[in-house]
Amino acid sequence: MCGTCGCRDVHVPRPRRRLELQRNLLSRNDARAQRNRSQFEALGLLSLNLLSAPGSGKTALLEQLARRWPQRPIAVVVGDLATDNDARRLRAAGARAVQIHTGSLCHLEADLVAKAVRQLPLEGVNLLVIENVGNLVCPTAFDLGEQRRLVVLAVGEGEDKPLKYPALFRSADAVLLNKIDLEQATGFQRHRALANLRGIAPRAAVFPVSARSGQGLEAVVDWLKAQQPRHGSRP
Repeated sequence: MCGTCGCRDVHVPRPRRRLELQRNLLSRNDARAQRNRSQFEALGLLSLNLLSAPGSGKTALLEQLARRWPQRPIAVVVGDLATDNDARRLRAAGARAVQIHTGSLCHLEADLVAKAVRQLPLEGVNLLVIENVGNLVCPTAFDLGEQRRLVVLAVGEGEDKPLKYPALFRSADAVLLNKIDLEQATGFQRHRALANLRGIAPRAAVFPVSARSGQGLEAVVDWLKAQQPRHGSRP
C-alpha cells in the first residue's frame, strides 16, 4: 500500500526485453539495408525513400515524376496496408511498380523491399523510388537501403509539422512542400513552415511543388539528376 494515499503499489517492469528485441530488429534491418544499398549502387540505381503523412500527395508526385523523368522509366516499390491502387496508378503513368501489402505493419522494412525489388524489371532503369507507408513516426528508424530520403509536407498539414516530428524531417535530404496551389485556401504561411524546416533540417533541399499542376517539379528532377551515382554496372 502507498503510505500517502492508500492506493496499491503497482509494479511496472522495466521494458528490457522490448528494448533488446528492438535492437535486434534494427540490427537485422540495417544489415539487410546495407546489402540493398550495395545492390542498388552496383546496378547504377539512385534509390529514394519517400515518406510523408497519409494524403500528402506522394503518389500524385510520383505520377508527375514518372512522366518527367528523362528518357527512362522509373521503378517504384509501393508500401500500403491494403489495396494496390497506388501501384496501378503509377503503372498507368509509365512507371514499373510493385505493391507491398504490409497488413498491420505501419512501415516498410529492408527485407520487404529486397523481395519486392526482385519482382521489378530493372533493365534501362536508373531511378528506384520506395514509397513508404503513410506515417510520420514508425518509418523514420528503418533504413531501407536508400541513398536519399525525401519527405513530403502538404500545406494542409500545418506549418509546425517539422517541430512535431523532428526526427523524420532531420533525416531528410530533401523536403517537398506540396499542394502550394492550395496555400491561400488553407491559410498556410509558407515563411513559418520554411523557418521551422530550416531550424530542424538546415541542410535539406526544399522544393515548393504542386503535384496537381506540376509546378516546381522540374527543379526536383534537376536535383535528382545531380544525385545520380557516378558509377555502376550499367549506363
